[in-house]
Amino acid sequence: MKNIVAGREPVTATEFVELALGIDLELFTGPAAESALERAARLDVAFEVLADLEDTDPEAAAYARSLMRTLPLKPLPAAGRPRRSVRRPVVSVTGSGVAA
Repeated sequence: MKNIVAGREPVTATEFVELALGIDLELFTGPAAESALERAARLDVAFEVLADLEDTDPEAAAYARSLMRTLPLKPLPAAGRPRRSVRRPVVSVTGSGVAA
């Protein structure tokens, strides 16, 4: 059985919630990396949307308010990014009898 919401088929649970409730989750939770200016702008819009939701759909407003208390997940490191390595001291061995 397929889940179809508003004529669209969601692929993930997040998409299902967004389609079913009409709430953009990232608007209320925020992306993993954003500047202070971007965060301020996003929160201004989120509070305006929240005020509208409280008038029209109190249950959705309560859900959106709870989303604002959650933290976004940190992004995974990129595959091509070099990893930080630990430097180990070089040990010099003198006077050892190594035959070639």
